Amino acid sequence: MDYRKSKAPVNTVTRNIMELCKDTGNIYESVVIIGKRANQIAVEIKADLSKKLQEFASYNDSLEEVFENREQIEISRYYEKLPKPTLLATQEFIEGNVYWRDPSKTTEENEDKDL
Repeated sequence: MDYRKSKAPVNTVTRNIMELCKDTGNIYESVVIIGKRANQIAVEIKADLSKKLQEFASYNDSLEEVFENREQIEISRYYEKLPKPTLLATQEFIEGNVYWRDPSKTTEENEDKDL
């Protein structure tokens, strides 16, 4: 999912706990799934930001010279205004756009079928 086109809120929103645990049956499983997805989104955003800022990197050994680059500042501000990864992950989870599986449950089901 493209985080730039997400309909996730920018500010914190109060969620219904029962709605979050509807798919998994357990609020803790839902929180773990959302947390893992948020980490994936954060890594993706960081890589994208680093790639864009790399274009403006200067490799001077002098610490006295610090250049302010207007484009670099605008890019940083744009990424600061994006919704946080946890909000994006929660929105994806509620919309049903997150795939997950529990390996312990799938092996138990397979063992029960063998009996």
